[in-house]
Amino acid sequence: MSKVILAENAGFCFGVQRAVEEALKVKKQYNKKIYTLGPLIHNNDVVMYLEENDIYAIDYNDIDKLNEGDVIVIRSHGVSKEVTENLEARGLEVVNATCPYVTNIHKKVNKYSELGYNIVILGDDNHPEIIGINGWCNNSAIITKDGTFDQKLPKKICVVSQTTEKEETWKNTVSNLSSNTKELLAFNTICSATEVRQKSANELSKDVDTMIVIGGRNSSNTTKLYQISKANCPNTIHIENSKELTNEFIEENRGKKVGVTAGASTPDWIIKEVIDIMEGRN
Repeated sequence: MSKVILAENAGFCFGVQRAVEEALKVKKQYNKKIYTLGPLIHNNDVVMYLEENDIYAIDYNDIDKLNEGDVIVIRSHGVSKEVTENLEARGLEVVNATCPYVTNIHKKVNKYSELGYNIVILGDDNHPEIIGINGWCNNSAIITKDGTFDQKLPKKICVVSQTTEKEETWKNTVSNLSSNTKELLAFNTICSATEVRQKSANELSKDVDTMIVIGGRNSSNTTKLYQISKANCPNTIHIENSKELTNEFIEENRGKKVGVTAGASTPDWIIKEVIDIMEGRN
């Protein structure tokens, strides 16, 4: 039996919790099949749970299959201005469950690009959140994954960050920009929930023998928690749920101090299952 310590901040963040509750509320309200634009959150277990409640993800490319009056929920990652306008123009009932922190970035990017600033976004250019943000400045942003720049930078820059970025990478980005541009507006838009999760994972992983990070394989914030934990505790694993805990792993960690943290799209029940198994209660 392992001694399990759960990170002080782990699991569902405000924006994700709000999106899931919103989708379930809308389902009740309309009492018919509901669609979400892409998987509502980056967690397969939650996506399956929503499907059991008649809430299905649909790809933007398949939007033609929907009929006027169908209900579509915009997920917490947000979308571009153009996508929202297109959905409304098709006569769909659009429910906007974009995380308020992400909406705040959309507003900043829209405002400052109109004021003549060139937008720089720190983040992963394939991530839906970044694609959405870029759509609020005519898809003209310079996107950097690690805060470095190969190209000559414009004179007026407004820089924002993906909400799930690492604080360290943000500082690096701002430092590189400030020495290469005349006028810089920097808005640290890393979500406070991301920040506290990373901080508590960092502290806990220094103090345990083994670290378990729970969250979707394609979840950006979970990947960051894994990287931070792994740097401090070489024996760190990333799993989506308790089914991925092997008997061998459980045996190897008997009597050891095991830390657990979880990404912002990981519900409490998945975290609890992992802890119960590691503590020998399941």
